[in-house]
Amino acid sequence: MAEQLIELNVTGMHCNNCAMSIHKLLAKKGLKDILVDFAGEEVKFTTADDALLPGVIKDIEGLGFKVVDDAAAHSPKFYEKVENKFIFCAAFTAPLLLHMILPWHFLQVPVVQLALCLPVFLVGCQHFGKSAYNSVKNGMPNMDVLIFIGSTSAFIYSLVGTIEKLGMQYQFYETCATIITLVLLGNVFEKRSVNQTTSAVKDLIKFQQVNANRIVNGAVEVISAKDVRPGDTLQVNEGDKIPVDGEILSGNASVDEAMLTGESVPVEKEKYHNVIGGTIVMHGNIRMLATKVGSNTILSQIIDLMKKAQAAKPPVQKLGDKMAAIFVPAVIFIAALTFVLTYFIGHSGIQIALMHAIAVLVISCPCAMGLATPTAVMVGLGRAAKNGILIKGGDTIEAVANTKYVVFDKTGTLTTGKFSIHDVKLEQDINIETVRGIITAIEERSNHPIAKSLVDELKALPQNKLILLRVQEEKGLGMRAEDVNGNTYFLGTGKSTEGDFNISLYKNQKLLAQIAIDDTIKPEATSLITQLKKLGITPVLLSGDKDSRCVKVAKAIGITDIHSEKLPDEKLAVIDFYNKKGKTIMIGDGINDAPALTKADIGVSMNDASQVAIQSAKVILLNTDLHSVITFLQISKHTLLTIKQNLFWAFAYNIIAIPVAAFGFLNPMLGAFTMAFSDVVVIGNSLRLKRKRVDR
Repeated sequence: MAEQLIELNVTGMHCNNCAMSIHKLLAKKGLKDILVDFAGEEVKFTTADDALLPGVIKDIEGLGFKVVDDAAAHSPKFYEKVENKFIFCAAFTAPLLLHMILPWHFLQVPVVQLALCLPVFLVGCQHFGKSAYNSVKNGMPNMDVLIFIGSTSAFIYSLVGTIEKLGMQYQFYETCATIITLVLLGNVFEKRSVNQTTSAVKDLIKFQQVNANRIVNGAVEVISAKDVRPGDTLQVNEGDKIPVDGEILSGNASVDEAMLTGESVPVEKEKYHNVIGGTIVMHGNIRMLATKVGSNTILSQIIDLMKKAQAAKPPVQKLGDKMAAIFVPAVIFIAALTFVLTYFIGHSGIQIALMHAIAVLVISCPCAMGLATPTAVMVGLGRAAKNGILIKGGDTIEAVANTKYVVFDKTGTLTTGKFSIHDVKLEQDINIETVRGIITAIEERSNHPIAKSLVDELKALPQNKLILLRVQEEKGLGMRAEDVNGNTYFLGTGKSTEGDFNISLYKNQKLLAQIAIDDTIKPEATSLITQLKKLGITPVLLSGDKDSRCVKVAKAIGITDIHSEKLPDEKLAVIDFYNKKGKTIMIGDGINDAPALTKADIGVSMNDASQVAIQSAKVILLNTDLHSVITFLQISKHTLLTIKQNLFWAFAYNIIAIPVAAFGFLNPMLGAFTMAFSDVVVIGNSLRLKRKRVDR
């Protein structure tokens, strides 16, 4: 059974700790491609066994969360929102902190401090305690365990001091309340920041949320795009978003396809042209036939690809995941050891030993480790998508690092795929206008890309018209035809072709002319090859075309490694050869080169959003500009650099902060403040990638 992506709406997640708990649970069950987005309240994973789903839902709810059908319809209650919890706690914490600077002596009374701290502590028990208990119960302790132990220790110690009337040196209510309030503030910032990292997919989803004008018996009815069915006739007016994929029945329009290709220049569309759902009609009006709707549209496939991409982890995250798994137990052990050493060996008082231990608990931050990779990956994928580059996940981003070879297909990749005649050799006493007329009459009956290119080129040139009675295509050879006077024609490859001449034209089995055709090289191909060489990457040309034409293209743009006249199985052998020499990227059209794209370390499909391309390639370039290849390499490089920076910060922060707290250089309140913003630093660094210069 094929693996499928499962998406669940899970409410009750308030920070990355919750996400990590669910992630560990699903990983223990052996599920793959796990992504837990607490800000978007989504849980995604792939599985081939649907029977596991009820058990997975039950276990997630056993952690204290709720799986619902529609997260948007399930709005949290006022007191469940983390923002409201923070405001409530801040209102009680402020007086506790102000008693140290305000001359209001009643704020220093232990009972008053207990009354101010108790509501905050109860919110902390509900918010952190519930999560801590469920995580320990399921054998996956999270950071809430540290926060709960630290705040509870300060509260109980202070409560005992109040009951026993032991004096001000036993009052640490402000420590308890401040820890809870600052961590809640960190949760608020974390949720808002993570929301920004997932904006790319949300922006694409917004393109789907439109209405459609359906034509029924000549009348127009307005329906939701999700209610459109294949075969429906739709009216799309100037300024409207095209609701689904389809074909234009009538009208002309300039269509902005930037959301798909990253190209800012509108594309001119007319009758018979295809249009894509989510693109915008800038000028003109069209009537279209809906052909692909729902999950079959190109936009839906892109969104599905983006969601799966966010779930695919780069190998660099494995170290962070392993560390996070043992982090909480290790911190609890260090905190306990700190208390013992400070109290028994350092001969400090119990309150000092306790404060040192609490500081260790609250300054530790496994959140930063958990956020380091996914936030950078989401921002990197989003930036690439806005440039018309679809990357299949964080693992692809890391695989691009240290690329040694980029292998190009020729036709449609380095060349435009639009063929033109650059020489005609007449073999008999015949004029060029007659030859043009015969070629046009024959090729008008063919759907082959070369035929369409030739017809487009010749229709603007002088020619003698020819009326054909019948035309027959011979696959792999060419076209046979007969005119109204009984003359027979053949246009295609023949034994007489020589040199650059690759098509022969016969009339009544006598050679009339030889035609040299070739597709034009993309104008940016030369600069692309130059840039790749500057990056230390070797460009390679791999094609099934004739050697002479491959050499001509390669020489024109600066490629020296050429493999021509290769069949699909021979292309696989060439890719395997380069794979063994170094990291190899294959760039092709995503259909004819599907085996080679799959065989390469990274397969890149040029300008093809078909299902075949999506399945074969790991990267899809939706625009025709070859500079997208460089943009892809640069975004991947800087995304990986951001991940490494984030992981360095996460590890360095904890390695330095925990000993500093253990030796008593930080009080618990400052520790909570530092911890609350350590993950915000990681997220902020990831968000820099949205606008950071990547061309260096």
